[in-house]
Amino acid sequence: MGRMPRSTTREVGGGTQSVERALSLLCAFTEEHPERRVSELVQLTGLGQSTVSRLVGTLEALGFVTHDQRSGLYRIGPTVVGLAGIALNQSAAHRQSRQIAQDLACDLGLGANIAERHGTELFYLCNFEGRLAPRSFTLVGRRGPLHATALGKALMSDLTAEEIEALIGTQYPAYTPKTVADLDGLLAAIAEGRQRGYATELEELAFGRACLAAPVRDRSGKVVAALSVSGPLSAMDLPRRQDELAMKLIEQADQISTGLGYHASATPLSSVG
Repeated sequence: MGRMPRSTTREVGGGTQSVERALSLLCAFTEEHPERRVSELVQLTGLGQSTVSRLVGTLEALGFVTHDQRSGLYRIGPTVVGLAGIALNQSAAHRQSRQIAQDLACDLGLGANIAERHGTELFYLCNFEGRLAPRSFTLVGRRGPLHATALGKALMSDLTAEEIEALIGTQYPAYTPKTVADLDGLLAAIAEGRQRGYATELEELAFGRACLAAPVRDRSGKVVAALSVSGPLSAMDLPRRQDELAMKLIEQADQISTGLGYHASATPLSSVG
């Protein structure tokens, strides 16, 4: 078997630069702007027209983007969707929780969500709509703030005050007047959630919506994900249903944790202090 030719520094550097440029084009597609024209990509990336056209052509040929001939717009293609599916299926938390979350949404008629923490944000692994909480879009792949969500508070429930401060600081954006926007308030909310086994969110991220979330642990006792139920205030009906919802939520989160190998004796000390 012949040896592969040795790449020169220029070839390696040029290849890396091309990859970076292609990825910058893909990152220009966002939830707010899922479709882009070549002229927009040129403006957003600062790359030349010919470079963008060449890279977009390659991305289209490989299925990373698709092109609407009538509108001239590009959008994310099926190859990206396929890779996303591979990534999700490699997540133990996703595999263990998917059916449980789907059944929970059906049983309660509310949205059921699973999220992980990626750095300073939460990342939705899966979501299912209930009949009382329909959505016209999927949350899968979306990111969200840790401080203003029940999922985020549950995901930080095994961190110490020092770790939380190092992670997200002491002051946070206020999305509504009810958002907990400082460290002391957040620590109090997380402590309350630890005590009762679930975190709450009441119009902190968006008006008219509420959410309850419980942590999911792996075999070491570390919080690796969180399960939530959410929906409009009228559907959640917390004054009447909160205890019922919390009981079912904790029960299902515990089931996921057990499936991941967790036993209560493995709970780290930082989660109870």
